[in-house]
Amino acid sequence: MDEVQKNHLKAYGIAFWVLKNGGEVDWLLNYRGGSFMTKYDKNLEDECNIRGISYEVLADAKVTEILTQVNDPSVNMDLVKLEKAPRIAVYSPKNKLPWDDAVTLVLKYAEIPFDLVYDEEVMRGDLPKYDWLHMHHEDFTGQYSKFFAGFSNAQWYIDDKKAQEGMAAKLGFKKVSKMKLAVAQRIRDFTAGGGFLFAMCSGSETFDIALAAANTDICESMFDGDGADFNAQSKLDFTQTFAFQNFNLDVNPFSHQFSDIDVTTTRQVDRTQDFFTLFDFSAKWDVVPSMLTQNHDKVIKGFMGLTTAFNKNKIKPGVTIMGEMKTANEVRYIHGEFGKGQWTFYSGHDPEDYQHSVSDPPTDLNLHPSSPGYRLILNNVLFPAAKKKKQKT
Repeated sequence: MDEVQKNHLKAYGIAFWVLKNGGEVDWLLNYRGGSFMTKYDKNLEDECNIRGISYEVLADAKVTEILTQVNDPSVNMDLVKLEKAPRIAVYSPKNKLPWDDAVTLVLKYAEIPFDLVYDEEVMRGDLPKYDWLHMHHEDFTGQYSKFFAGFSNAQWYIDDKKAQEGMAAKLGFKKVSKMKLAVAQRIRDFTAGGGFLFAMCSGSETFDIALAAANTDICESMFDGDGADFNAQSKLDFTQTFAFQNFNLDVNPFSHQFSDIDVTTTRQVDRTQDFFTLFDFSAKWDVVPSMLTQNHDKVIKGFMGLTTAFNKNKIKPGVTIMGEMKTANEVRYIHGEFGKGQWTFYSGHDPEDYQHSVSDPPTDLNLHPSSPGYRLILNNVLFPAAKKKKQKT
């Protein structure tokens, strides 16, 4: 999984294929970009050739040599066994919206199967069926991604608002914002019960905002039919959030900003200088962040979104920062634990589309088979397959 690999993204799919067919995969952390090793099988070799994935057939002596190197206490490497294909769900609307989701794109490209779930399935109690959940670029605050100013007369916006209101009524909620809060709380409970949660862009920011604003109304009348609570800011409860605290809401309904968690409107970063750096973790001691940052490149191209980057000053103590741009005091990739589960938030919309606009065509991953930014997503997809290791003391 270093520069020799022709298709890093599909390599994750072949690892998933091995697990799905009852095999095991050794994930060699920090060995040649976080390579995968598994027992030789002719069907596997054929599948690699069909999918255009680079591979090497190793003699037993070479395997022993690699394992000796990886297990050497003096080197920053480790071996993690992947044992079972995780059951994957993507929280995404059924109706077509004029933008795409990077996670859905890369799962399809890597040929990793997943189920679509949305508000009805979540409220029905389907989440415990899954190990891993991705939240689409959702707005859990009930403000329709704050697209009112630019798109309130667009047919897709009108149709989406109608569909959301219809589902809220069907599920017994008077407001979409109340339905989205209930969904966010079910997702919180899924994580607390041992689930793995992954979110990108506004899905991460608005999730925490909704949880913090559970006891107030932050939506103006064009979103839910009545005005927002004038004292909403003072009623936020940051003890309920996963990642962020002490943030200030953007209550202007004509603004695209949700809060000062996001730095899109205040950052002064030229596109040619927009990169973030992954942290180096100890593979033997910090296994989880090491898995989540495996890559053939430690410097990742930046990319924008409704939530482009997280304000470092708004991140809770105890959250693990895995990727940041220090010069701008902004964070792009974070991880934490909640109850028995774990979560990862990744800012920005599409790692290979710097400024994806509404109605832009989807990214063709055939043009980016070794995208370091997309690799971070797939690290999270395989993460739940790892055999649990005893904590070192």
